[in-house]
Amino acid sequence: MNNKIIGIVLIIAGVALALWGFNIYDSATSQVTRAVSGDTPIEAWAGMVGGVVAVLIGITRLK
Repeated sequence: MNNKIIGIVLIIAGVALALWGFNIYDSATSQVTRAVSGDTPIEAWAGMVGGVVAVLIGITRLK
């Protein structure tokens, strides 16, 4: 029972983190930075990758 609760929390937090990372990636300042220098903010990558990892760990906890 405890692993299922942790899994659900990880999935919810992972989705929120991935959405936060995508919002940073899609922001106006990020678009200008990508157009000028071609760099993507590290916060965007960290949010999206961290969110996906949290969701995958959460899914394995539900089994």
